[in-house]
Amino acid sequence: MLAIPIRDDTPIRRPPVVTWALIVACASVFLWQASLPSRVADRISLEFGMIPAVLFGETQLPVRLRVVPAWLTPVTTMFLHGGWLHLIGNMLFLGLFGRGVESALGSVRFGAVYLLCGIAAAVTQAAINPAETVPMIGASGAIAGVLGAYLLLFPRANVDVFIWIVIFVRLISVPAVILLGLWFLIQLVSALGADPTRPGVAFWAHVGGFGAGLVLVGLFGPRRTGSVGLAGSPAFRIRRVGRYAGGSVPRAGLRRRGPWDR
Repeated sequence: MLAIPIRDDTPIRRPPVVTWALIVACASVFLWQASLPSRVADRISLEFGMIPAVLFGETQLPVRLRVVPAWLTPVTTMFLHGGWLHLIGNMLFLGLFGRGVESALGSVRFGAVYLLCGIAAAVTQAAINPAETVPMIGASGAIAGVLGAYLLLFPRANVDVFIWIVIFVRLISVPAVILLGLWFLIQLVSALGADPTRPGVAFWAHVGGFGAGLVLVGLFGPRRTGSVGLAGSPAFRIRRVGRYAGGSVPRAGLRRRGPWDR
């Protein structure tokens, strides 16, 4: 089954300048990464990715890899991605949910919330296994913060989700509180069941970023944005779209393993 959120009914009152700027920045950095030989691309992940053991001073990178200070890597890691699906998935969610959050908060506050959520996500993941020497890369921790902010700002919004099950295609409108609540529950359950010593998806980064988004919007965001759903509309609206026949870098000076896929 394929499920992709494609649009929402959140009112957009101002151009999402920062949202689009972040998408362009991440895409540009990835295209640069993709243009490099694999060995050089692996080195980029070590130089700019967040390595828990380096962040917490448990170890140090070789001098030739110390391009930015360790405390800055929770920011630089947000602009790196490990593949096309990694990039496209993250940018899809950022574009869809970032527009409404930026419209509600304003561009400056949205940019600040995004960066702070990304930092919180990286630190959360690093704290789970502070001795880890595999770099974590990706923007999904910051984007998880955008999802948390969206949930608090637009609890009555509806999101159209494209569903493809074998030969059937449907477009289902789902309340954001259900969609994002279920997404967070999956991340939390996955984080609790994951082995923190093995590389894979950085679920704790998603949990930490989402929580930071809730907290930051609760502290600095508008108290209420109003209802964006249709009064009296059913919880789920199903519309037929059609019917057809027929998603690795080197370990810091040690050995090669895959990066955290955020």
